[in-house]
Amino acid sequence: MEMLINSKHISTEERMEVTNPYDNSIVDTIPVADEKIVHDAIKSAKNSKNKMTNLSSREIYYRLTEACTELKEQKEDIAKIITKETGKPINGSLYELDRSIETLMFAAEESKRVYGENVPIDAGLGGEGVMAFTKKIPLGVVAAITPFNYPVNLAIHKLAPALAARNTVILKPSKEAPLSGLMLAEILANHFPEGVINTLTGSGKLIGDLLVTNDDINKISFTGSVPIGTHIAKNAGMKKLTLELGGNDPTIVLKDADIEKAVSDIVNGAYLFSGQVCMGVKRVIVERDIIDEFTENLVKQTGKLKVGNPMNKDTDIGPLINTKAVEYVNEVVNDAVSNGANVEIGAKVKNNFYWPTVLTGIKEDMKIVSNETFGPIAPIIEAQDIDEAINIANNSKYGLNAGVFTENIHSALKCVNSIESGSVFVNKASTFRTDNMPFGGFKNSGMGKEGIKYAVEDMCKTKLIGFNLN
Repeated sequence: MEMLINSKHISTEERMEVTNPYDNSIVDTIPVADEKIVHDAIKSAKNSKNKMTNLSSREIYYRLTEACTELKEQKEDIAKIITKETGKPINGSLYELDRSIETLMFAAEESKRVYGENVPIDAGLGGEGVMAFTKKIPLGVVAAITPFNYPVNLAIHKLAPALAARNTVILKPSKEAPLSGLMLAEILANHFPEGVINTLTGSGKLIGDLLVTNDDINKISFTGSVPIGTHIAKNAGMKKLTLELGGNDPTIVLKDADIEKAVSDIVNGAYLFSGQVCMGVKRVIVERDIIDEFTENLVKQTGKLKVGNPMNKDTDIGPLINTKAVEYVNEVVNDAVSNGANVEIGAKVKNNFYWPTVLTGIKEDMKIVSNETFGPIAPIIEAQDIDEAINIANNSKYGLNAGVFTENIHSALKCVNSIESGSVFVNKASTFRTDNMPFGGFKNSGMGKEGIKYAVEDMCKTKLIGFNLN
């Protein structure tokens, strides 16, 4: 595939292979952008700003709606590409497309709701006889930098609200899984003026640094690791930032929980896309009184999952994104075992596959739970009571999502008020998300909120307009 700059397809002599983690076959190649190409993309987006500001809300709505229709038409083809470039089981890829279609419609609807407000200037000293109101105007150029794990949905969460707010955009997808994001950008570009939507592929460091430090970029929306997010924050200058930096998400199971419900949700939450999900269940904190029963049920349900070819619709667990990812997961599991943890099921490795794994005897200082582990692991931590469970949940540098299972309303309220996390769900695992809710964490999990309404607000700046009526 090729980059898209000023509505022209751009290639380069140097190209990068995109490989299928299932069998290491080459899916396609992508061009490697150099400094000039990056500046060309920025220039294209900057020069096209007036084309967007001149569009009415009605026109934006219809263009996004038409793009949504085209995305529906290409759903099957794009889902297959997601599976080929990421190893995500095909059912998961199709579900990602369903979510992305819905997200694009949310953005179309929000494009008609970019409201200002009346400001009671006369409430302040000297304000008598002055009328004022605010108007929301686009920021200008939004750069979207996305990871491999949800290559379409995470891109649409950045591009769609940016367009709804009348910005121009530059998409830099992950080099591990760029193809489906490029396909999405092509669809959007079919419905907007020339130069409004641009894409860049290649070195994340080169492209990222040039976008982050360029004064013609007005906002960076990034999903990825804490070190890169911190680097962006230090170098972005006066740009607006949305940084989604992952999580080490806890799900608490209290002694009065519905264990069957908790196990079912945690199986999905811990192993979804082989655990390569920022809001996946990374720590399972279980009250002592029920830990044996819970563990027995979790092991039983984990053993039912089918590991195999992600193109098969009955496959539950596909490969990790690459060999490096497998090696890291294996390393932290082995570290936990060497420090006293027990493997109840799983911990099997073959090529890029890591079998879903339940670990018991986990301590809070083990690497597998002190850091974010992007793999299909359910590490169980024992808690004496609700207070200790909450303390364990909060003992993390992250604070993205959290879940708690309990049938006691008082326990539920205590947890939701005490857990330091951007979202806390009762009787749902931390993995829960809908695409219209505010999404974003505390602490090292980042800054800003996604979720279309909230993202559109952050893709605008507020202008005050006043009239002296005296």
